[in-house]
This record gives sequence, structure tokens and C-alpha cells, in this order.
Amino acid sequence: MCEDDHENDHAGIGRRAVFVTGAAAALTLATVSFASAAGGTGPRTRTVRGTLPPGAPDFVYVPVEVPRGVREIHVAYTYDRPTVPAGTQGNALDIGLFDERGTDLGGRGFRGWSGGARTEFFVRADAATPGYLPGPVRAGTWHIALGPYTVAPQGLSYEITVTLTHGEQGEAPRPVYPPERAKGRGRAWYRGDCHLHSEYSDGRYTLAEIAGLARAAGLDFINSSEHNTHSAHAHWAEHAGDDLLILLGEEVTTRNGHVVALGTDPGTFVDWRYRARDNRFGRFARQIRRAGGLVVPAHPHATCIGCNWKFGFGEADAVEVWNGAYTPDDEVALADWDGMLVASVRDGRRDWLPAMGSSDSHRSPDVIGRPQTVVLADDLTREAIQEGIRAGRSYVAESSKVSLSLTASGGRGEHAGIGERLRVAADTPVTVRLEVTGAPRCTVRFVTDQGVLFTSDPLPVSGAGVVQWRTTASYAAYVRAEVRHEAAAGPLPGPLAAFTNPVFLGS
Repeated sequence: MCEDDHENDHAGIGRRAVFVTGAAAALTLATVSFASAAGGTGPRTRTVRGTLPPGAPDFVYVPVEVPRGVREIHVAYTYDRPTVPAGTQGNALDIGLFDERGTDLGGRGFRGWSGGARTEFFVRADAATPGYLPGPVRAGTWHIALGPYTVAPQGLSYEITVTLTHGEQGEAPRPVYPPERAKGRGRAWYRGDCHLHSEYSDGRYTLAEIAGLARAAGLDFINSSEHNTHSAHAHWAEHAGDDLLILLGEEVTTRNGHVVALGTDPGTFVDWRYRARDNRFGRFARQIRRAGGLVVPAHPHATCIGCNWKFGFGEADAVEVWNGAYTPDDEVALADWDGMLVASVRDGRRDWLPAMGSSDSHRSPDVIGRPQTVVLADDLTREAIQEGIRAGRSYVAESSKVSLSLTASGGRGEHAGIGERLRVAADTPVTVRLEVTGAPRCTVRFVTDQGVLFTSDPLPVSGAGVVQWRTTASYAAYVRAEVRHEAAAGPLPGPLAAFTNPVFLGS
């Protein structure tokens, strides 16, 4: 039996308490109050309603006064989805929770985020809904965080029901994290998928399903990358093993693009409540690196709202060029990345941005490991895999069936591989050699700072072949390889089966 049923009306967000200016635009509404829980025997519930107008702030906070003696907070919400004209965005409302430590950007108050994937959640000391963090329910002002992702012209009407259950708190679990080392094969090529989603954000896969599918796809490592929450970190340990390294991270999902924090320290939370215009991203990119992770902008030319990358690439350690099934926005990302390689050569820089590929799998029929990044690393450890990615010693393949070996050789035995530099004079003849397996009827293209300078005949139906091309450093400042399927029609190239990071030529 619920006690103290009560309703508040936020009436078109008119009852605002505080306007927050420290990050992306935010609004704090009137406080939801509960009487003291002392002597209480049952749940106590409050329901609040309101309407957010078009152009609402990115984040709207609903303060909840939590008295002493509460063991569980439960939140359920609904919102209307009116019919809208064609081409007009309807309503979509995300939700999360901050505890009594507050909502400061990058602060310690974060307790969970489910975006738009759930209609209810709970938090208590010994357990929490996936996406949320178990831990003590302390007295003070908590905040329900609403994220009006899109708002229809009619506005977005919502209803939130908060239930506090009183009683003795359970014991908070001690987190156990997966090891940072798997068995490995010494210096070798290791296959991984660094962008995956489970039931801990908006995916449908369980962690066990992801681990099983990763092994079936021939992967050696994966990276946990839930949207705006690190809540899965403490649940991965039982799924790791000598044959599968599990890195921990987050997909930091802002309104101006998504970035994968790859291989951060266990328990690292990276805030996402800012836009490019707020000039905050550099702070959180540095946080990712301090936590031992890599900064990898994801699907930079994706067409979903808020997915297109607008923060620039000055803070990036790598960029996700191929995301899931190969589509036109991946082709644009590939061309954009190649333009960045050209710019680094033009400006005489030795630093360049390596490319990656990941599946971004959420649920069946998404294919874990399509594509996958294949990394040359000294061992199967967190540090070694990250070092290989950062150095660009990697290629991207649509599956574990595809293997590549790209080398460039000079006339005196000099040679270099993917991500390396062949130091030769400008006019020294260079032989570029690509060995391919697992790519039947595919075509090989060698791409340089001048564009595509060589295209092979189709590989045999066996999928294996060797393609060679001769050039000089004066003609090609770098060479990278693309392996493409047959084009369906017309002059456009077929979709990728694999591509490499470049080999650079010249002193």
C-alpha cells in the first residue's frame, strides 16, 4: 500500500527554481518533497507532471528531497507522443539520476542513465537497474535528470512517479573488474570490437551474449561502451577469460557527437552534458587519457540527431571510420579521414590520426565483430592493444575471415608495415605489396595523397591473392590499401571488405 500519494504540476516548466549555466543549457524545476520517513512502514509516492516546450534546455532537473531511513528510490515516467507533420521531430525524452552529491559537471553525484531505453528504474545499496549504480541511499536532495532529446511542436507533456521505500539498507557490493591481460600470443595481430551495447544502456544483448558472440566472431578483445554510464564495468569479470580481453569504457553521447572512451580505468565515469559551443570537450578528453583510455570519435558523419561529430579532431587518439554495416556515411567518413592524412603530409607533421572500425552492435541482427579492428600488439593486454591502436598499427576487416598484410620495401632491404614509415630518398623505387585472404572477387585499391593510383583485377573466388605496385616517395607520400566488394552498378566502388592504415614513404 503506497502512502502519502501526492501530485505536483510543473505547468509548462513555469515553476523553475534555478537556471544552470555551467554546461549545456539546463533548468531546475520545483522540488518534490517527502515527509520524514521516521516511523514509516510502507512506500511513499509522489507524482509530478509538466510540459516542456519546443526549444527546451538540453537538461531539466527535478529535485527530490530524500529523507533519512530510505532504502530504495524507484522512478517511473511516461510522456506523450503526439502526431507530427512529415519531416518534423516528435517527442523523445531521456532520463537519469544524480544523488545528493549534486549535478555539477564532472562531479561525483552521477547514479545512472538509461536515456530513452527504459520507462522505470530503481536504485538501492545492494542493487540497481542496469544503467544505474548501486550504493547507499543517503538523505539529501537528489535530482532526476530529464533530457528532452527532441520536442514536438505541441510540446512534451510528461509524468514522473517517484516512490521511496523505507527500511534498513542492504550491503553495497564490492566491484570486481575483468583482468587487464589475457593469454595472448606475444607480438601478433589481435582482433577486437571496441564499440558495443548491452542491456546496461540501449542494447538488448546481455553481457554473456556479447562475450559468446565475440568469441564466435574470432575476437580477442572487446571494449564496454555503454551510452553515458559505466554501470556495466563491475559486471564483466565473469565473462572475461584467457581467450578474451575485456576493456572498460563508455560511449560519451553528447548533443554534438559521440566519442568512445576506450580502455579507461575501471569505474571511470565521463560526463556528456555539454555541446561544442560550451568549450568543455577538451577537459573530458584529458580526463579519458588520465584514466588510461583513448579518445575515439564515433561514426563522425552519422545522420541521427546529435550523432554528427562537431568537436574537431584535435583531442582524438583515433577515429571510428567504419561503424556497423558499411553505409554511405562510412564512405564519407573514410574520405574525410583520408583528407586528414593529406593535411598532415601537406603541413609536414609526423603526427596523424589512425582509423578504426567497430560494430556498434545493440541487438540481433546486429553482428558483433562486423567490422573489427585488427591490431599488431606486443601482447594481449590493455596497454599493448591501446599502444597498437594509437600508433596506427592496425587494419579494419568485415570479419575474421579477412586477413591483410601490407608492406613497403626499398631497394636495399628497407621495409615498413602498416602505421610505419619507410625511410627512403624521394626517387628511390618502392614496392608496395598486399597479401589478402578471405576476400573472394574483391578488388584491391592503393590510395595515396594523390588519390587512388592503382586498382587490381578482382581476386579469385578463393579470396586469396598478392597484389604489388611500384612507386616512389615523391609520387606517393603514403600508401594505404582498400579491399572492396564488387560494385552493384555504375562507376562507384563497392562496399569495403577491409582497409588499412597507411604506410608512409620518405625521410
